[in-house]
Amino acid sequence: MDPQNPYQSPQSSLTAPDTGNQELADRGVRLVAAIIDGVIMLVLMLPLMFIGGYFNAVMEASQTGQQPYGLQILWGIGGLLLFFAVQYLPLSQTGQTWGKKVMKIKIVDLDGQKPSIGTLLGKRYLFSQGVGIIPCLGAVVALVDVLMIFREDRRCLHDQIAGTRVVIAR
Repeated sequence: MDPQNPYQSPQSSLTAPDTGNQELADRGVRLVAAIIDGVIMLVLMLPLMFIGGYFNAVMEASQTGQQPYGLQILWGIGGLLLFFAVQYLPLSQTGQTWGKKVMKIKIVDLDGQKPSIGTLLGKRYLFSQGVGIIPCLGAVVALVDVLMIFREDRRCLHDQIAGTRVVIAR
């Protein structure tokens, strides 16, 4: 602060954060990785939902005009647990889901290090997939989450919450 002008705004030089020579992953590559992860989950979940009677219950509920929110939440939680089981190994070893491994990208914290499995599963994926289970509100939050990738730092809402970013794996 200038002693001559005590009302002057604070002065500070701004510098871009050091990414440690890690290039941010392209939005399209992230999309393809998410699609791969989604296909893996569909291949696993659809037969379970068929065998478990989910589709029959939904059809019966649609005939009575009642929404089976409890059933949807129950199956959503089951899907989330299955996702954790399927993705635990690659996430804990390299900070990648199977789709990210295929696309050669990985999740790092803001210091460029592999985040803990607790951060990845608890903050990043529990938020992004767990909130999607909530009827109505989940769809709105999921849309906002995905659209945030168009910011300059390419970090979605779940990246902001977990303190992560997605970079090219080298």
